Amino acid sequence: MKKLDKKPNILVIGDLMIDHYLWGNCDRISPEAPVQIVNVKKESSVLGGAGNVINNLVTLGAKVDVISVIGADNVANELKTLLEKINISTSNLVVEVMRKTSKKSRLIASQQQVLRYDMESIDDIDENSHKVIVQTLKNSIKKYSSIILSDYGKGVLTTKLTQDIIKIANEHDVKVLVDPKGKDYSKYKGSYTLTPNKKEAMEATNIDIKDENSLINALKSLKEKCDLKVSLITLSEQGIAIFEETLSIKPTVAREVYDVTGAGDTVIASIAFALGNDLSIDKAINFANLAAGVVVGKIGSATATLDEIYEYEYSLHKSNSTSHIKTFQEIEELASKFHKQGKKIVFTNGCFDILHVGHVKYLEKAKSYGDILILGLNADSSVKKLKGETRPINNQDDRAYILASLESVDYVVIFEEETPYELIKLIKPHTLVKGGDYEGKEVVGQDIANELKLVQFVDGKSTTNTIKRIKENDGK
Repeated sequence: MKKLDKKPNILVIGDLMIDHYLWGNCDRISPEAPVQIVNVKKESSVLGGAGNVINNLVTLGAKVDVISVIGADNVANELKTLLEKINISTSNLVVEVMRKTSKKSRLIASQQQVLRYDMESIDDIDENSHKVIVQTLKNSIKKYSSIILSDYGKGVLTTKLTQDIIKIANEHDVKVLVDPKGKDYSKYKGSYTLTPNKKEAMEATNIDIKDENSLINALKSLKEKCDLKVSLITLSEQGIAIFEETLSIKPTVAREVYDVTGAGDTVIASIAFALGNDLSIDKAINFANLAAGVVVGKIGSATATLDEIYEYEYSLHKSNSTSHIKTFQEIEELASKFHKQGKKIVFTNGCFDILHVGHVKYLEKAKSYGDILILGLNADSSVKKLKGETRPINNQDDRAYILASLESVDYVVIFEEETPYELIKLIKPHTLVKGGDYEGKEVVGQDIANELKLVQFVDGKSTTNTIKRIKENDGK
């Protein structure tokens, strides 16, 4: 993944709240009623609702503005203080005097939540607040790369306001990403994408998502009814399903899941941040999966820094090279899985006897044509038939291990046959890659792959030349 060095301007509009925690111990039951007595030792407050999306964006390094509606109360003052601590301006928080600013208090006894109580208003915001928000947005819309609508159903994102926001954004080519609420998604019509989870998507579409076909139908339904550019459904540990013209499932990359609290906020914030760094939606979702993988490995509603995400991505690739060397049966099963996930498979093959810079650059170019690069490696017996009895210099196991250790190579498969045709039949790659010396020639497997790419070799770099120089030096 390339370094994301832009700091995009992103606007968050939605329901702000405070998540308040009372932490204590419980060792007796009240004599007044059959309830626990909790001896509170400490309390803490953090930004909740749309505030958690803001926290995620700030941690990633985005420039963030927020528009919301709050009350004229102590909770509102506390909320402003929390925002100001992370350098977020509170100038666009509209005050309704009779409104209660949302605060959710949780009583935690011995790490177990025993009670939650909420103090808030959930009525729709008034007409004046609506007008102020619309005018504020019109005045500043050109500075944003995207808008996140964080809807918790507390009355800020009314149907009329949501539609007005989307209309203004679309007029200025600003993407609107929505974390939806409720069963009726019609108010989000025209947004760039929605990020419902599987349960929410089932409720909104009335489709029981139980297999690939029903998943596609649900994604299509959301796309058509809400006039989305991209249709998404988050699938928890299975990853994120995306539908543009075809279905693609981006698998999760979490190693260990401790707590999924706030993972949805991380996903939508990460997608917006990545899009603001000019990544495609596919790459943005891959980035969001990495960020979510970091977050669910932490306890409590958490965020992920760019450094944590880069380090996490790197750690996922630190596996033993042997695990990337596969049998025919194993690669057939893997290829089938990759096809279902919508990944683009690239295949190339060769002897790769004495690895040199020409090989490495060739393989890096091959990998750039897709998502997964599978390398068919000639076994020692087939190398002898092609190159003569003195070859290979390195045996097939050594060659396979070295190739499997390269970052550009995802899997290596050794084949005994003179050509890799049977292997290509199993894999059914989208792209077949061969050297530039095959220009105008028939390439084995060309009838199976969707396309053929020819890559020019680096001048003067070959195993034959390397062996020749070694022999010349030995003779001196």
